[in-house]
Amino acid sequence: MTPARGDHDARRLEVSEGVWRVLSTRGFEGLTLRAVATELGASTGLLTHYFPSKRALLSHALDELDRRSGSRPRRTAPADGTPPPPPGLARLRAALLDVLPLDGAAVAGNRIWVGSWDVALSDPALAAAHAGRYARSREALAVHVADAQRLGELPAGADAAALATGAQAFVLGLVVQVLFAPAEFPPERQTALLDAYLAGLAATG
Repeated sequence: MTPARGDHDARRLEVSEGVWRVLSTRGFEGLTLRAVATELGASTGLLTHYFPSKRALLSHALDELDRRSGSRPRRTAPADGTPPPPPGLARLRAALLDVLPLDGAAVAGNRIWVGSWDVALSDPALAAAHAGRYARSREALAVHVADAQRLGELPAGADAAALATGAQAFVLGLVVQVLFAPAEFPPERQTALLDAYLAGLAATG
């Protein structure tokens, strides 16, 4: 490992990169202290200085995946300086498109997220962390739904939180279908299905 001795933050960053590479190639089933140590060309003894157990490593891997997912370029906040979509239905649509596996990077990220579900369901603390992530996502979607209701783009009488929950469930279900049958769900079909779903929401009430 290359950082100077004692540089804890740099060491953890390098370990994070190793964790990410193992996840990308082997999934959560292959994520072990030995696999990460081998990836880094280090000993497991050095790795346990930062992660004393596989569970600690798994928890860190999920946090790292969450951080990377949150920092990647998004349609709701373009990194190239172009303005984001206007508030309301357009921004809700952009937020949902950001979840879908529409390109190689999004496919890889979603494969890891879906692979993490089994790991998280077997550990109450990891499951609670996952539940918190999805709850925060629903809260963010509910803001876009409320804006769309205020603008008259979605029915004003509907519960914004309930609509956000339904929208999240729709895209997560579509993610699973895409991962198992990518040829049946190319990006243009994913987008068309999402647009049909949103059109149905707008037409109700």
